[in-house]
Amino acid sequence: MGRFTKLRKNKKFKYSPRYYDDKGEGNPYKIGHKLDKYRTTVGSQGGIKGRFNNAMADMRVKGDPYLKLRMIIIIAILILIFLYIIDFDISIFFSR
Repeated sequence: MGRFTKLRKNKKFKYSPRYYDDKGEGNPYKIGHKLDKYRTTVGSQGGIKGRFNNAMADMRVKGDPYLKLRMIIIIAILILIFLYIIDFDISIFFSR
């Protein structure tokens, strides 16, 4: 009777992840953004003051000068497309 009530041992599998790097370069289970290595605010900077100073330094860096203009043009085009789709009548803004 002991043969039927005896619990089986768990099976062992030799699992290795599909894209695992055997060279020891990082953890395959670590989730990180692909642009983290270029950011100065990611990682340990030594406290709130260090993080704040790094964030302020990043804000001072000049980016694309035409970014705001490009964004305004894209938003305006999307608004015009939306108004066209809902068949908005612009003539209510002009007096006769």
